[in-house]
Amino acid sequence: MIVLDVESTSLSPVTGSMLSLGALDLDEPANQFYDECRIWDGAHVTDEALAINGFTREGITDPNKKTEAELVAAFIAWATDRPQNRILAAQNVSFDLEYVQEACKRAGLECPFGKRTIDTHTLVWLHMTERGIVPPLNDSKHSAINLDFALTYCGIPAEPKPHNALTGAKCHAEVIARIAYNKNILPEFSSFPLPFAI
Repeated sequence: MIVLDVESTSLSPVTGSMLSLGALDLDEPANQFYDECRIWDGAHVTDEALAINGFTREGITDPNKKTEAELVAAFIAWATDRPQNRILAAQNVSFDLEYVQEACKRAGLECPFGKRTIDTHTLVWLHMTERGIVPPLNDSKHSAINLDFALTYCGIPAEPKPHNALTGAKCHAEVIARIAYNKNILPEFSSFPLPFAI
C-alpha cells in the first residue's frame, strides 16, 4: 500500500497545481518519496492553501524546481518500482488521487493507480463504532474526524503546522498501522504508546 499526501495551490485539482508530494510504502516504511515542484503556468493559487502548506508565491514559481509533470513522473516511477500492491491510502484520499490523476493528464501520462483506495477517516470511524464510541460531528453535522483527530485518537500528537507532504504521509501511515494492525511502524512515533489494544 502506498500512503501519500499532496500539497497544492487550491482545492481544485483541475485548476490548481501540485506543490509537493510525500509518500511511503506501508509494507516497507523506510522506503519514502518526497519532492516539490513549481506551479504550471496559469494554475489557480489561493492564499488559504499557501497558509496551510507554508509555501510562498515566490517559492511556487521557482524555475529551479521541477515542473509538476516531472514531479508526477518521478512519483509514478517510485510507486511502480515495487512488487507490493499499489493501493493508495491517505486522509481524504480522493483529494490526493484526483490531484495525481489531473497532473498525469496535464503531463500526458497514464495514471497507474486504481480508484479503490483506503481512507484513514473511514478506518477511524469504523474503529470507533466497533468499540461503541460515537464518532464526532462538526457544527454542520458532518464528520469531524480530520487528521489531527485521527492522530489524537491513535495516541499521537497533532501534525506540525504548516503541513508538509512527507510528514502528512507519515502521519497517515502511522494511523493506518495502529488502526489496522495494532502496531507502531515509524520510529518518530515509537515514544507514543497505542491507546487501545486488541
